[in-house]
Amino acid sequence: MATRGGLTKAWWNLASVRWHSVLKQICLLISLSSCLYLVVRRGIGAWYFRRGSPDAIQAAIKWDPSNPQYYDSLGTLAHLYADSGDSNDIVHLYQCATRLSPRDAQFWSDLGAGYDWAGRPKDAFDAFERARRLFPNSPEVNWRLANFCIRTGNIREGVHALNTVLLAGSASRRDVFALATAATPDQHAILEMLPLRAPIFLDYLYFRIQRGDIAGAEDVWARLLQLNLGFDLPQALPYLDALIQHKELPRLAEAWSALAQRFPAQLQRLHSGSNLVANANFDFDILNGGFDWRVLPTEGAAVSLDSADSLDGGRALRITFDGSRNLDYGHVFQYVLVQPNTRYQFSARMRVQAITSDSGPRFQVTDAYDPSNILVSTENLVGTSGWSEQEAEFTTKPEISLLLLRVARPSSATLDSRIAGTVWIDRVSLTAEP
Repeated sequence: MATRGGLTKAWWNLASVRWHSVLKQICLLISLSSCLYLVVRRGIGAWYFRRGSPDAIQAAIKWDPSNPQYYDSLGTLAHLYADSGDSNDIVHLYQCATRLSPRDAQFWSDLGAGYDWAGRPKDAFDAFERARRLFPNSPEVNWRLANFCIRTGNIREGVHALNTVLLAGSASRRDVFALATAATPDQHAILEMLPLRAPIFLDYLYFRIQRGDIAGAEDVWARLLQLNLGFDLPQALPYLDALIQHKELPRLAEAWSALAQRFPAQLQRLHSGSNLVANANFDFDILNGGFDWRVLPTEGAAVSLDSADSLDGGRALRITFDGSRNLDYGHVFQYVLVQPNTRYQFSARMRVQAITSDSGPRFQVTDAYDPSNILVSTENLVGTSGWSEQEAEFTTKPEISLLLLRVARPSSATLDSRIAGTVWIDRVSLTAEP
């Protein structure tokens, strides 16, 4: 009897184990079926979503209603392409996205845009702010926030957001500057907005120059120097050229002096009591800007610095004409700051080799703002000759404060008189007579 009872109990134990095993298999099968069902639904939803049309995305939502991206994308499509859609429906779609993914900054930013379109500025600002808290360094979030704030009159907050956009470097700096200057006439506020990085300040300087706002450019320049931000000398030359263009000559002299102090190995100070010509002996490389020499490339002539044929073992400027053209040449020049109604003495050394034309190289001094007003022109050199001193005296007129000193070769009146040969210049000087 005991043996039969033991067998019965063992049988029930075995049946129980088998039953539990069957249940586990059933549960596993149900779980796998559910997962497969979800995978299939999500796959179908993704397939519809990739088609990109509003109807297809609505179908994607039906197949996979837990995907926040579908709601956000449908809201964006409706926002962009609906001429007269229901703004509340668009807001609802964005709200669904934020509920499903409350820590996604992009969804909150889109919701802010939806609220804005629906005429709910307070809700829009709160949504944009939520997006910024989630992703404080996002250039896209801050750009949208800045545009919203500036358009709704919250200038201070908008300008602050633009600072982050500039730091990120993803948006066009010109677009940022345009938005800031449209938002406020307060130049000081914009300067305070700029991150303390020289490339950003320089781009803003160029922006002001391109707009013809020389006073604004002067403010940017002063701030750049005050902050002692590092930059390369050529980056400052567009500002100096703008000062020349706008006849801001005292500012030009100050800027050149500041650059000479900062870059003593690349340019020298100008002193009113001595030679007014910058880089007179070509000890420095040519800057092509400011008060230094400028060389404009042109076919038929090549310009270089020559250390083999200088006067004193330094360097001379060499211009080689290749004989291909009857050039009207004035492509090597520099601007010189002078005083009106003042007597000046000009001198320079020049030598030529095998100049073939009857019209050879010479020096000309003109009014910088009217180059046709020639104050003096030195001897015309042709053929071959050794170093000779070219000298001239002249008096500036009351309206002249800036001169153009150039190496010139007027085109020859003789038919087909192409110029070939080489000219060297050195020791260029312009001094005021006592």
